[in-house]
Amino acid sequence: MQLSEQEIIRREKLQTLEKMGINAFPAEEYKITDTSKTIKQDFVEGKKVTIAGRLMSRRIQGKASFAELQDSEGKIQVYFNRDEICTGEDKSLYNDVYKHLLDIGDIIGIEGELFNTQVGEMTVKVSNFKILTKSLRPLPQPRTDENGVTYDAFNDPELRYRQRYVDLIVNPHVKETFLKRTKLYNAMRQFFNDAGYIEVETPVLQAIAGGAAARPFMTHHNALDVPLYMRIANELYLKRLIVGGFDGVYEFSKNFRNEGMDRTHNPEFTVMEIYVAYKDYYWMMDFTEKMIEHCAIAVNGTTDAKFGDQEISFKAPYARVSMTEAIIKYTGFDITGKSEQELFDFAKSIGIDVNETMGKGKLIDEIFGEKCEGNFIQPTFITDYPIEMSPLTKKHRTQEGLTERFELMVCGKEIANAYSELNDPIDQRERFEDQLKLAEKGDDEAGQFIDEDFLRALEYGMPPTSGMGIGMDRLIMFMTNNQSIQEVLFFPQMKPEKATPTLELDEDEKLVLEILSSSEEPMTLGLVKVKSNLSGKKWDKAAKNLTKYNLVKVEKIDDVVLMKKI
Repeated sequence: MQLSEQEIIRREKLQTLEKMGINAFPAEEYKITDTSKTIKQDFVEGKKVTIAGRLMSRRIQGKASFAELQDSEGKIQVYFNRDEICTGEDKSLYNDVYKHLLDIGDIIGIEGELFNTQVGEMTVKVSNFKILTKSLRPLPQPRTDENGVTYDAFNDPELRYRQRYVDLIVNPHVKETFLKRTKLYNAMRQFFNDAGYIEVETPVLQAIAGGAAARPFMTHHNALDVPLYMRIANELYLKRLIVGGFDGVYEFSKNFRNEGMDRTHNPEFTVMEIYVAYKDYYWMMDFTEKMIEHCAIAVNGTTDAKFGDQEISFKAPYARVSMTEAIIKYTGFDITGKSEQELFDFAKSIGIDVNETMGKGKLIDEIFGEKCEGNFIQPTFITDYPIEMSPLTKKHRTQEGLTERFELMVCGKEIANAYSELNDPIDQRERFEDQLKLAEKGDDEAGQFIDEDFLRALEYGMPPTSGMGIGMDRLIMFMTNNQSIQEVLFFPQMKPEKATPTLELDEDEKLVLEILSSSEEPMTLGLVKVKSNLSGKKWDKAAKNLTKYNLVKVEKIDDVVLMKKI
């Protein structure tokens, strides 16, 4: 393992602590009485407190020091005074441990009492402290110059997503997004529970990847010697429960789709799906807009939210526009009664990238997605989808060729999808067979299997039902003004991290580095060469490799060639 200079120094400090008999990773419970938040909320001067957190900054001034401690609730100033901490002759706890062996990032426990500084800042005067965890890696330390410009901030997105643990430490505001995410889940659960619906769990590993049109992840069960799929949706299992006699069920489901990644898609994502017996999609629209309004207030205290430059209102009711009307409005083309060839030709004529594997449903979806979707900024229900796009949806009760389906659009993106659920097993089998034909034609997102067990369940009879699914990740993006799905996932999927190459230096290269390390100032090239006492060939090889490894820098200043360690 290649260690930086700071990492080496921290490990040396750890060894020193161990020699002093101080365990830098103690096992016993550390009982705290307060947090930074409770101290500030219920501040009483002179109150005794015990807190714990991470040392984030300090200003040592001889035998006294002000520092900043960060816990799960925020930050609090702490004051270290040598004579308060070390009341006897032995001053090593302050002089040695605090001043020289503690580092920024270390987690410590503090006992002390509260007081206000002369400038009125609430502070803990330390009477005793204990190392709870020694941090062996230095935290990123942003610096601000005299002009207020910040350098070395930990704001590179790839590093932040890959090292979310560091992101949460040094960018505390990030935590607010995830706290609001929890509020969203709690509010939605409360809404459903108050309505009398039951939260359930269904399988993640499924014999047939069904309930949506998507490419699945595949695995293998060794004991059964069968292929299994990570679920792409939980819809078909929840409907089985409606068949079994539940009037309303919902589930927060981790779904997995082996597809592309972008600012609104992650291969692992969270969906909430709910199914309610004896309801239709008109009822579900009313229910959904009331639920979203309730959640917006729970998350932000208001139905208004900002997303980029857009001001969004989640206050019910929401506009309702049929898909046919939307396509006519934004393209001038009426999809009603059009053949697959006519849809294909029109899509090509307006510059949409389509191919021969696409059926009518996929072609209509591409036209709507390219030309219409982005226009719906405020929450809008897009209703009455063509039957080819909706293999699990009831045919429209009055309009031929359409289904009773809606999608809720916000800021040009779909966040909810709902149906009057298809409960006719004969019609459902025909829809599955149509999907199978599309898969054979080359559509890798079409259903590739007929779920005979689900059809059997429908044959026992499923009452009229409406179901709805919401993309939770996307919804919280809109409620917290985050433009990327990676911002609302603790650990989004990332490309494999490139391994840092381990440098194996030979003895000549180590010797040159040791010489350069003996001086803080650059040394002349000639002096380093003389001190190394290497032959010309060995010297040239060592100097060349150290430069290539970016361990030393050679530069010419006023005809003098200097070498320094980087």
